Amino acid sequence: MTGILPPITSPFGKDGKLDAGGFAEQVDFIMDAGARGIVIGGSTGEGHTLNREEFETSMRASSDALKGRGGLLAGLIVNSTQEAIDRVNMLDGLKVDALQVTPVHYLFKPGAQATIDHFKAIADKTDIPILIYNVIQWNYLSVDLMLRIMDEVPGVVGMKQSNGDLKSVSDLLMRLKPENIIITGIDAMLYPAFSLGAHGAITALTAAAPAAVVKLWNAVEAKDYDLAKDLHFKLGALYNAFTHDNLPACTKYAQHRQGIAMYYPKSPMEHVSDEQKARIDSALAGLLG
Repeated sequence: MTGILPPITSPFGKDGKLDAGGFAEQVDFIMDAGARGIVIGGSTGEGHTLNREEFETSMRASSDALKGRGGLLAGLIVNSTQEAIDRVNMLDGLKVDALQVTPVHYLFKPGAQATIDHFKAIADKTDIPILIYNVIQWNYLSVDLMLRIMDEVPGVVGMKQSNGDLKSVSDLLMRLKPENIIITGIDAMLYPAFSLGAHGAITALTAAAPAAVVKLWNAVEAKDYDLAKDLHFKLGALYNAFTHDNLPACTKYAQHRQGIAMYYPKSPMEHVSDEQKARIDSALAGLLG
């Protein structure tokens, strides 16, 4: 659950149908780059759009392609405790190293105790460790609440902190117990997060340019800060070429430009425009040489 853990993008065709055979080359691309594992069903993987059949297909096809070469994390972006539990039950027979679980994301926001009970109910039904995926703007969890969840629910071992909130990454690292972990989900702040001591990254850039992010991670580990800063800015240029509202589509295009088959977002997310393609191509040229 540490190091660079890219989220797999979902290989949808133009018709919106999931291509189960499309996972293998992406898993190889990511693992050959030096990643320590993969995440299925995250935001970059359009996990919020996956129905149960697509979720199970994605998990099993990715697990088969991974062949035990690294960690396998399952993303749960759902709106009820029971749906989360039902999806955990669908993982039977797979070696899953962690669950990446968001708070609920529709209009109605539960209070602190209900949120704790949500994570406890999931943890009570599985031995798989849980990471809180703190990304839902409508239901954004405070540092105090995340620490409380980890204190009261032993199965919750850490969190992925997103929304560009590097201060919360810093505050969490100051206050975490030694057995807990924090993964950064902040693409624009990978170098600072790694330098502060974040335990890894799960972001769109880790999927779009895994080798470069692994190189950045290794540079920080080796205290080669000149190289790390150079990679940070080049990766930042790539991220700035993406558009947030169709970030998964941009990630798929960047992967395609590095040899992966071209796949598309699920409707109604917009496809990558010609203007976006030109910006991404330019940034990739600067990053990859």
